Amino acid sequence: MALLLGDVAAPWLLVAVASAGNTLGSVVNWWLGGRLERFVGRRWFPVGPAALERARGWYARWGRWSLLLAWLPLVGDPLTIMAGAMRERLGVFLALVGISKTCRFVALALITSYWT
Repeated sequence: MALLLGDVAAPWLLVAVASAGNTLGSVVNWWLGGRLERFVGRRWFPVGPAALERARGWYARWGRWSLLLAWLPLVGDPLTIMAGAMRERLGVFLALVGISKTCRFVALALITSYWT
C-alpha cells in the first residue's frame, strides 16, 4: 500500500503485479502439495497420515471453491498446498486463486484510495 500512497505507478498496475506475484507464489504451494504424499510417514515430516486424511476429507467436502479463500492469512497456504495434494487441475487452480488474490488487492487499493 506504500506504493499506492507514494503514487509510484498506476493503481491498476500495482494491483496486477501484486496479484500475479501472489498467485505465482500459490502455484509453488500447489506444486509442493502435489509432491506431498511421498513424504508422509517419514519421522521428520510434520503431517501424519491421519492429519492428511482429515485435510483430504475437508477438501473433498468443500472442494475447489474453497480456493476462493486463498487470500486469507493462515488459511490460504494450507488450502493451496492441499489443492496440489488433491491433484486439482492447474487451470482451475489458477482461475480461482487468481480471482481470490486479485479481489483482495483491489479491495486494499480501494480502501487505501478512500482513506487518502
